[in-house]
Amino acid sequence: MGIRIALVTGGYTAEAEVSLKSADFVYQQLDKSLYDVYPITITTDSWFHVGDNGVKYPVNRDNFTLSMDERTIRFDLAFIMLHGSPGEDGRLQGYFDMVGLPYTSCDALTSALTMNKAYTKAVLVGIPDLHVANSVQLFASQRESAVERVRDALSLPYFVKPNAGGSSIGMTKVKTDAELTEAIDKAFNAANTGNQVIVEEFVDGREFSVGVYRRRGEMVVLPVSEVITEREFFDFEAKYIDGQTIEITPADLTVEQRDRVERVVKSVYTRLNCKGMARVDFFLERTTDRFYFIEINTIPGQTAQSFIPQQVRAAGMTETVFYSELIDEALRN
Repeated sequence: MGIRIALVTGGYTAEAEVSLKSADFVYQQLDKSLYDVYPITITTDSWFHVGDNGVKYPVNRDNFTLSMDERTIRFDLAFIMLHGSPGEDGRLQGYFDMVGLPYTSCDALTSALTMNKAYTKAVLVGIPDLHVANSVQLFASQRESAVERVRDALSLPYFVKPNAGGSSIGMTKVKTDAELTEAIDKAFNAANTGNQVIVEEFVDGREFSVGVYRRRGEMVVLPVSEVITEREFFDFEAKYIDGQTIEITPADLTVEQRDRVERVVKSVYTRLNCKGMARVDFFLERTTDRFYFIEINTIPGQTAQSFIPQQVRAAGMTETVFYSELIDEALRN
């Protein structure tokens, strides 16, 4: 019998569809000679596993076990592949801590913190060579005065987005004052994103994304990907509809730029106390070449076209080996 893996997917947000695709890809790549893999889907209504016979088996939430075929399955590890809530905001991690089940991602505190873009930026201030765009954090209680707060503090153009959302859902690039109210409403109204909004000044730069993880205790930064899109920004459609972007892996960077990116990304991973794989998105400003932090994703997408698998292949690995390294690292801690 192999190591019993619960591959957790689904979720409570609009990112659930992406989570299911990511989990399906991970399932295909995991080494079945080493692992007994049970996909577990989490929805607002139920937690369940669908057996080979098509039967839906509910998860016992008291201890995260499955009762099927007259036996109880107890898992050795949860491989979390659930974007958005509750997989990326610390809720699942806290639950797994309570039932004593190891998992592949950051812990509950780091997951909750990094889901909040404004709080994450505040923690990262002071890292050498890392810059953050000027921004305003808006709470629900400030909604009526939100437009004035933004106009008083920032200069056009802006990016307006939910403070705790992913996949660029609810995000708008605002180029004129007339567009601001609608953009703020769109961000506040995005479902299950914390009812907070962050507005950032636009940074004119090349956009990049890079994965980082631990292998046998040592931090490894994967090859960097550059994102080139004809759209206003790298939004949901650009991310998930074919032909919307060009992604270049490895990116065309100088030796100095690569060394600087690796140094900054390792500092970010350490400062936030990350575990497992994470992906850091950033700009290199065109006029200054400064590294501007965008966000960190602690449950990065995992389809064949996603950044992390691209970077794993560019590093000369297979996804199968990479996922085994993530599992080994999670089990040894």
